[in-house]
Amino acid sequence: MDWGMQNRLAQLIQADGRCLFLPVDHGYFQGPIKKLENPRKTLEPLLPYTDALFITRGVLRSSVDPDRAKPIILRVSGGTSVAGKDLANEGITTSMEEAMRLNACAVGISIFVGTDYEHDSLLNLARLVDEGERYGIPVMAVTAVGRELEKRDARYLALSSRIAAELGARVVKTYYCERFEMVIKGCPVPIVIAGGPKVPTGYEVLQFVYDGIQKGAIGVNLGRNIWQNDYPVAMIKAIRAIIHENATPEQAQELYDSLKNEKK
Repeated sequence: MDWGMQNRLAQLIQADGRCLFLPVDHGYFQGPIKKLENPRKTLEPLLPYTDALFITRGVLRSSVDPDRAKPIILRVSGGTSVAGKDLANEGITTSMEEAMRLNACAVGISIFVGTDYEHDSLLNLARLVDEGERYGIPVMAVTAVGRELEKRDARYLALSSRIAAELGARVVKTYYCERFEMVIKGCPVPIVIAGGPKVPTGYEVLQFVYDGIQKGAIGVNLGRNIWQNDYPVAMIKAIRAIIHENATPEQAQELYDSLKNEKK
């Protein structure tokens, strides 16, 4: 692995081999969703506690100060929206040269296995990997499911994650699920856990983060379950404790409660 590729991955994956990525790229297809109407306001209190941001170039330039930025994973796929017919019909929206101008440590792209646009999305990934390897920029593949949330089972996610790795993704972002160990065992590159829609309680988030780490994920890429929480700083600190301090869900919940109560 070339020095540049190693250096960029080392900025994303910390010395303990784990990572906490904070995605704020949701607006590229969902628009101004709850608690992300003003990305700068959402991000500023959370920046000290994340290892990297997953973000589009527009929000990066408009909402993150260059002298306060964390390592960047640049969202480079898109072209669809919740108002359209099919979220899977994505293309490449941002060039590798733009990623280099923005000093990105990695680029991220969604793949849509099992959809009408499977072929296109997988070739997009393969082409992006070719460019990334040329310039020393790692690619993170996102195993997207569009509106079909019922696809988030171990068999489907293991298939999607393995295909992403086979095509050259250096990191795979995929969902936590029952029998998550099946997904981990079948993927030869590091996996980070996606959050998906906000779950009913914060403790459930802490539980699936802990279980996913125990089963082999190197970290998380959680957005809504952090910044849509009523106490987002407390939540990101609690998740960080699980990832980087080996806290249990119970210990992380205690930390969350103590930080929450300080705000009251």
